[in-house]
Amino acid sequence: MALFWLSDEAWAAVEPHLPRNQPGARRVDDRRVISGIFHVLKSGCRWGDCPPEYGPATTIYNRFNRWSNRGFWLKLLDALVDAGAVTRSTSIDSTYVKAQRAAFGGKGAKAQAIGRSRGGWTTKVHALTDVIGRPYALLLTPGNVADVKAAPELLARMGRARYVLADKGYDADPLRRSLRQVGVVPVIPGRSNRKRAVRYDRERYRGRHLIENAFCRLKDFRRVATRYDKLARNYLSGVALAAALAFWM
Repeated sequence: MALFWLSDEAWAAVEPHLPRNQPGARRVDDRRVISGIFHVLKSGCRWGDCPPEYGPATTIYNRFNRWSNRGFWLKLLDALVDAGAVTRSTSIDSTYVKAQRAAFGGKGAKAQAIGRSRGGWTTKVHALTDVIGRPYALLLTPGNVADVKAAPELLARMGRARYVLADKGYDADPLRRSLRQVGVVPVIPGRSNRKRAVRYDRERYRGRHLIENAFCRLKDFRRVATRYDKLARNYLSGVALAAALAFWM
């Protein structure tokens, strides 16, 4: 796979948000190191196999891990989102990610957002997307957690949305009531076993496919499509970086 380098435009979006005046020795070239991190995420290679053009592989991994521990990569996504998200209408959905055996050993599978589902041991990536399908809020759960149970925590971050688009997996009366109580219109079709049919805006619902497209694009990053990270925070950081590069830079 060809080497990945941050474009001038992407670097201009990232550079203002980098940590400043940190104690210790001066950091090596930030642009080179962050490009190396993106290369690993896109190619799916092991951290130790990161090409030498980016510098020592230990430096690439240590920067990713250390800043992940500080929550920096998630804050970077938040900062980019704050500058451009349009959330009058938002979609919510999730996708399964297979946990490769290297992902185990991180102090308890459940604590690290890994659970047994129909696809085996998986992690679920839950997301909110804005009106043009850009992910702006992310959440990890074990793969056996129902979408509707994870929804309240994620929807608490939806901002000033007027409409929420979701599939039948989110068809639950408590969720519908909670949305209406804050002035949000649920655009959610009813399950086939409902006694009363649910009315919803079918025309607006057509826009829900954008969140499916977003997950497909995120999974072009091989370390997002398959989970290798033992720590949930590191895997979520990788998803956040993929979202930032694919949609916000």
